[in-house]
Amino acid sequence: MLRLINNVVDISKIETGILKGKFDYYNLIAIVEDVTLSVVNYAKLKSINIQFDTNEEEFIMRCDPSMIERVLLNLLSNAIKFTPENKNIYVDICVNDDFAEIDIRDEGIGISQKDKNAIFERFVQADKSLTRENEGSGIGLYIVKSLIQMHDGSVKIESEEGKGCSTIFTLPRRI
Repeated sequence: MLRLINNVVDISKIETGILKGKFDYYNLIAIVEDVTLSVVNYAKLKSINIQFDTNEEEFIMRCDPSMIERVLLNLLSNAIKFTPENKNIYVDICVNDDFAEIDIRDEGIGISQKDKNAIFERFVQADKSLTRENEGSGIGLYIVKSLIQMHDGSVKIESEEGKGCSTIFTLPRRI
């Protein structure tokens, strides 16, 4: 309940422009790797394997590490929530001189074409039924999108029902 209240408060701060990032220069690869490693034991409780890969060891960029952490924790918890036991989640980072692309891919239930466009809106969930297996408020991905946009980045979902989901966010390098 407290998390829901905090999320609603954060939405208000985002929409009114009160929420400002604490931007400085950080190694994005290290942030992503640390957050990924922090959820490995949680995933193991559900017999889910998390694999991390990157094409570079360092990518210094101007960002707010707590916002990036929140984005990653939300996306990884969604991946764990919607992935059945004995499956995998992959966290891949591909960087070049201008941007970093972080792809969180799971072997879960996937998202239908019609739901892919709406799930980044406030209070929207793909499964709206009262008998759904997974709980949620439908505001996590809205916050994810907002925090990524505060970094002048973008986020998209590639998915096929029953074949998993790939959430890809791109952040421009700012030096």
